[in-house]
Amino acid sequence: MSDCNTRLIAPSVLASDWGIVAEEVRKADTAGADWIHLDVMDGHFVENISFGPQFVSAIRPHTKLTLDVHLMITHPDKYLPMFIKAGADRITVHVEAEHDVSATLKVIRDAGLQCGIALNPATPFDDVVPYLDQIDLLLVMTVVPGFGGQSFMETETMPKVATGREFREKNGLNYHIEVDGGIDLDTAEIAAAHGANVLVAGTALYKAPDMAAAVSQMRG
Repeated sequence: MSDCNTRLIAPSVLASDWGIVAEEVRKADTAGADWIHLDVMDGHFVENISFGPQFVSAIRPHTKLTLDVHLMITHPDKYLPMFIKAGADRITVHVEAEHDVSATLKVIRDAGLQCGIALNPATPFDDVVPYLDQIDLLLVMTVVPGFGGQSFMETETMPKVATGREFREKNGLNYHIEVDGGIDLDTAEIAAAHGANVLVAGTALYKAPDMAAAVSQMRG
């Protein structure tokens, strides 16, 4: 696993043009992105529907970058085999979803993938503490999940990022801290200052006039 202090940029396919998604994924690759972030929504856990495992498998042949799959679904454990087979490199599940979190993380890890745990802005940090020694990535949602283009929730979420970093250092753990939602050049710096090293950005990268320049600037 790469160093948890190295800043990594993960363009979100949610903000790309799905009509030419293979080109959009290659564009992120060429622009110097580190990971490709895929937000899976089921219309139940969040009030939006995005895509499923077939979309992930359609993208897989077009990039060698890490496919960072974020399951915003009610029963992630039920769908894990499909996303594993589709070519995900890392699967992140929500602590708020309806599943045995430790068992789900073990299934992901036993399949040879990295695993992550996510929490929403309203969820207390304490809810993820029991799982922090079982993960490769902690995802702090910086907007209410479900829709792109929302404003970054600094007050509600940055203390959790800072606490995640403190907990990691204090306990000798080694997980990335990822932020997702409202990330642009300004909010990326705020998140990084609090301890985030993986920055998921959609609009700020895919709608940028020059994606490579935007990736480079966001990396700092």
